[in-house]
Formats: sequence, C-alpha cells, structure tokens
Amino acid sequence: MEITIGTRGSKLALWQAQWVKGQLEQLKPGLAVNLRIIKTTGDKILDVPLSKVGGKGLFVKEIEESLLRGESDIAVHSMKDVPTDFPDGLHLAAICQREDPRDAFVGRQGIGSFDAMPDGAMLGTSSLRRSCQLLNLNPNLKIIQLRGNLDTRLRKLDDGLCDAIILAVAGMKRLGVEGRITGILPVDISLPAIGQGAVGIECRSGSNNNISQSKDELINSLAGQLNHEATAVCVRAERAFLKRLEGGCQVPIAAYATLNDGGGIRIAGLVGSVDGKVMIRGGFEGDSESVGVALAEDLIRRGAGEILREVYENNKG
Repeated sequence: MEITIGTRGSKLALWQAQWVKGQLEQLKPGLAVNLRIIKTTGDKILDVPLSKVGGKGLFVKEIEESLLRGESDIAVHSMKDVPTDFPDGLHLAAICQREDPRDAFVGRQGIGSFDAMPDGAMLGTSSLRRSCQLLNLNPNLKIIQLRGNLDTRLRKLDDGLCDAIILAVAGMKRLGVEGRITGILPVDISLPAIGQGAVGIECRSGSNNNISQSKDELINSLAGQLNHEATAVCVRAERAFLKRLEGGCQVPIAAYATLNDGGGIRIAGLVGSVDGKVMIRGGFEGDSESVGVALAEDLIRRGAGEILREVYENNKG
C-alpha cells in the first residue's frame, strides 16, 4: 500500500514530514510513504510581512486542497500554522509530541542575550507576537522585518542586516543548528505562539467519491497512533483560546498551556498592541480545553476586545 504526505518544501517542513514518514513505516511494515511537495501562498509571498498579506491558512490551504482532491493522503503541518477551523471533509488526526516551545535569541558577536541589546539595536523578526512582547520590554528596539526559511534568516544576521534575530527553539533543534542559540527566552519574556513546537497530522474525515474509504480509515488509524495526548490536550486549549479571540497573524496573540501535577491544564495567554505599548495578560486553570475559552473571555473583558477591534478596523480600511 502507498500513501502520500503533502508538505511544504522548506527544510523544516521536510524534516517533519520525513519524521512522520518514518513513524508510519515503523507502525506498518511494507507501507510505502511518499512525499508531495506543495508550494503554499505563504511560501510564494516573501517580500511582504504576513500580517499585511491577511487571511488564514497561508501555509496550509494548498496542501488541504491537495488532500481533498486525493493527490495527498495526509498533511504534516507545524501546528502554529494551522487555522482553528478545517474545511469540510478534513480533520486533525494527531498532534505529535511537542519539542521545546520557547523562542531562541540568536545574537551577533558581542550581543549574547536580549538583556544585552542596546537602545536602537536592530532585532529581526516578522512575528507581531514576538515584536510586541520585546518592544514592551525595550521600546527603543528597531524591528527589522525578517521573512524566509531558517538558513536565510541566519544568513541575514551573519551579513549584518540586524543585531539579533528571534527563532523557534524547536526548529533549530530539529535542523541541528541549536549551537547558534545564544539565549533562550523564558515564556514570561516571550510567550510562545499557539501550538509552537508541535507537529500536526491532518487527514480526510470521511469517504470521497474518488478515494477508498477503507484506505482513509487505515490512514486515520495509523496517524492516530502518533497522537501524544499530553501535548494534544495542551495545544487544543491554546487553539480554543485563539478561536474565541478569532485571531490571526494580524494581531499579537500568544498562549502556552501545560499540565499541572494533578493533570489539570494551566494556560497563560496575552493580546497586545502591535507597538507593544499595551499588553493584556492572564492565566487560567481547569480540567478541560475550555480553559482557553475562559482565558480569552477574561482578556476580552480586560481590554483585549478593544485591541482586536481596532486592529481589524484598521485592516478593513
């Protein structure tokens, strides 16, 4: 039997797809797993900040279309790229065990940590979430828009286009370049993106006129065995927070959930203004992913709703 994984073509996306391929082949000896590389909208538009492109699913839409057409059988995504709603006929079959979810500080020689950044220093990132939190701590930083894959970003740092860059620890570890990390930002300094560090597997959820239902059932069964329940519970809580806020890449939003000693969920979240001058933070604990919804509603009551409305109104104009 053969199945095809739909994936983006970046080094990190391919690492994730190859890892899932290896896991599936171990689960079912004799299974042939192929990769189908798909260029997404987010891959095609590299000269514009993602917050300006607008829309959701910039890194998944074309891969989902491939699934629905039967050209791919499963999709492997970075969970931070996956919208909270799925097209009819698709669902999230597994969330794999999370790597370190924190942000990495990579500074040029002489700047080994965020605290060592002088006023006016150039910080490279295309993430509103990261720039919002770090500007809140040091409003004199100059944010340099930095798009492209990990190698491209590191090269821009080495070429002197910025004094430091912020990257995901998980991606650097997976690609074997964690030696470039000069500091790891604690979550109380830079709260991670929703789902950061986790890999998701998307599958078809029902029969398709052109696709064998028995094949889809087998694929869902195999993918489901890669689900890491502790990770999945926490990421679902983060995604419930995001869904309640109706957030996208145009608003600085962050959340990170962990399990407490009793097995309950502890979640921290924030909504901020793009310039970092306003930051609404909070935390919540509970026994289900609904803690994400409760936290979102608390932040909305405390001013996050006004931030969201202002950003969306400005984008309409």
